[in-house]
Amino acid sequence: MSIKLTPKQKKVLELIYNSLETSGFPPTLADLKEKLGVASNQSVLNFLDILEKKEYIKREEGQARGIRILPLGYKEIGKDPLIKMAGVSAAGSYIESFADTFSSWMTLPGQVLQNEEIKQAQDEVFVIQVQGDSMINANICDSDMLLVKKTKEYKNGDIVVARSDDGTTVKRFVAEEGRTYLKPENPNYKNIPIFPETIFEGKVILNLTKVNA
Repeated sequence: MSIKLTPKQKKVLELIYNSLETSGFPPTLADLKEKLGVASNQSVLNFLDILEKKEYIKREEGQARGIRILPLGYKEIGKDPLIKMAGVSAAGSYIESFADTFSSWMTLPGQVLQNEEIKQAQDEVFVIQVQGDSMINANICDSDMLLVKKTKEYKNGDIVVARSDDGTTVKRFVAEEGRTYLKPENPNYKNIPIFPETIFEGKVILNLTKVNA
């Protein structure tokens, strides 16, 4: 059961959201101290402690600005959840444009959260934008925005985001007859072999562009 926030506590939550939305990062203690008009960093830490205990936010240990808003927090301030943007990934050959660090966010439409898999995996998803046309027969087109879930388990037929020294790409994972490879969904492109250094960043669970169309 949620515990009602005081106006000041709610303001802290709103400041965290606004900072994530506009700059891509949570606010610093100095930012919060100035905007709240309090005298010390300890006062800010006290607010953050309360919000975390009430399960409105979660702080990442060892990260100076590691604050994320939990589902209850988004509900309290009446905002759609913010999802991390990881840049652009190729639906063609590999391209070097996948972000290792997330410095921008986008809102996830409320209706998307009705999907139980997405609701349970909010902390493990991010968004990429497709560049290219190699996945058009899977209804993934140039400039589409894809919701990707981080996972360690992949099965034959999953559409994945894969990375190698050449960059990243979106392809269908195929495992058959003792071999694995990345398959485009466009006959104009060739299969891509999977090497030991290939890293799977996640599997595509939703085409957000088609949801919003």
